[in-house]
Formats: sequence, structure tokens, C-alpha cells
Amino acid sequence: MHDFWGILSAVLPVFGLTAIGVWLRNVEWLTEEADQSLMRVVVNLLTPCLILDKVIGNPALREVSNLILPPLFGLGGVALGMGIGWACRRLSGAATEREQRTFAMGSGLQNYGYVPQPIIETLFPASTLGLFFLHHLGVDIGTWTLGLVVLGHAGSRQWHKLINPPILAVGVAVGLNFLFAASWFPQEILSVGRFLGTTNRMLGACCFPLGIILIGATMAETVSELRAGAGWRLMGMSVVVRCGIMPVLMLIAARYLPGGPELKRVLIVEAAMPAAVFPIVMARHYGGDVLTAVRVVIATSVVGFVTIPLWIKFGMWWIQP
Repeated sequence: MHDFWGILSAVLPVFGLTAIGVWLRNVEWLTEEADQSLMRVVVNLLTPCLILDKVIGNPALREVSNLILPPLFGLGGVALGMGIGWACRRLSGAATEREQRTFAMGSGLQNYGYVPQPIIETLFPASTLGLFFLHHLGVDIGTWTLGLVVLGHAGSRQWHKLINPPILAVGVAVGLNFLFAASWFPQEILSVGRFLGTTNRMLGACCFPLGIILIGATMAETVSELRAGAGWRLMGMSVVVRCGIMPVLMLIAARYLPGGPELKRVLIVEAAMPAAVFPIVMARHYGGDVLTAVRVVIATSVVGFVTIPLWIKFGMWWIQP
């Protein structure tokens, strides 16, 4: 059992890297023009490398239940979160339908990528991160289906968004792991395999620091869109949904629904997460209200600084048999 300070020490670097991203944007060392190219590197190269490193050779992912349940839990969590957000959308004080839809989508979707990833990697055995990537797959599916429906784009066909390098890497890595691919190679070429594995591992290690720095830069860019003295009710309700109601429901699911210890650990960390940053991008491109999305992200992230270690500590106690 991890103590509170051990959990806090795993959480603080995430906020530290985010703050560095904000600072880099403010001093113009990391410009907005660089964001897109750097994010392509993170998504299309570094993330697949990390997935391959953590999935291939992962014994937990040779169990069929661990291949099926994490994506289902990921998709189910998105459906539950956006359902709660939808039920609370009018209580948020959002005036227009566009604002209400954005609130429901933004407050219902937890940060499921670069923020929980280093926390899981720090706190738990390496096998847990492999299940995290499969859970991520389910959340991705929910984001590009249910998320668009909530935003009012029920007829939008965005399935091609799910054909991307990280998702393909999950499929390839799970298949190779399930088939014990490492045993296919003769002894004389194992040195080549070690070289490739080390290179891949070094690239994967760059993934979450750069990803979180880019999140910080994005947040610095969007903070300017906030209007002082407005939106407090909406931000307060987003905190209630994302940092209050959803952790309780997700931790109940972690304790009572089927799943091994690795999956339960993933659910504990996901339950503690603030709102995802990605809804800001979706709001810009699919007719949502950007200011509402920004308010949800900022409010839940600030409160999350306190609640993330508390929820993780409680969750680790709660799921003990």
C-alpha cells in the first residue's frame, strides 16, 4: 500500500511538467507554430514506441479477460461520464444549447492520456501500463462516437480517426505478445533485437514528458480565453461532476465489477483524473463552445491538484479485498 506522500510524489511531476509547458509558451520558447509538428511526433512516433515497449512481453495481456474488459470499461466510463454531464448540463448555468453540450462532453471525459500514464508507471508494476493502453482504446472509441453525438454531430462519420498509429500499435503489440513473438527469433540475432528494443524504449521514454509539456502550452494558450468574473457556476459544476461524482461511480465499478488487479489500478487512477484537454480541440472543430471547454479544463485541473492524490489513496484502500 502506497502512503499519501508516495502518491503525491508521483502526481507532482505531472503538474511540474504542465507548469513548464505554460512557462515555455509564455517566454515564447515553445511557439504555437511548433505545437502541431511536436504533437505529431508524440502521437505518431513516441506513443507507439511506448506501447510496444510496455505491451510486448506483458504476461497480464495474455489473459483473454484482460484483452476484453479494459476497452469495455473505457467505453463504459465515457458513456457514464457524458451521461452524468448531460444530466447536470442545465445546473451548470450554461445558457445556450451549444454551451450545455460542450459542458456535458467536457466534464464527462477524464484525462486519459499523458497525465494518468506517468502516474500509473510510477505507482504500479509495469504490467499495469499495458492494460492502461487497452483502456485508452475504449475511451478513444467513446470520444469519437459518443463525444460527437453529445456535441450534436450524431451523423458525423469520424471512424477514420480511430485508425491512427497508437491504436495500430496496440493491435500489433497485443497480437505479438499473445503469440510470444520474442521466442520466434534465433539466438544469433538477439543482439539486434536488444538494439532495437533499447532504441524503442528510449523513444517511448520521451513520450509523456513531451506530451505533458505540450498540454501545458495548450492550457497557457487557452487561459487567455477566460473572462474574469464569469462562469464560476459552470466551473463549480464541472468540478462536482468530474472531481466528485465520477470518481465515486468509477471506484464503485473498480471494486464490484469483474477485472484483475491491473485493471482495477487503471480505473483508480482514471477515476481521479481531471477533465481532458482534448475537448477544447473538439469544441473548436465540431461546433462546441471553446470558452466552456476551457473553463471545464482549468477548473478541474486546478482542483485536481488536491483531489488526484486523495482519490488515488482512497481508491487503493477501497479496492483491497
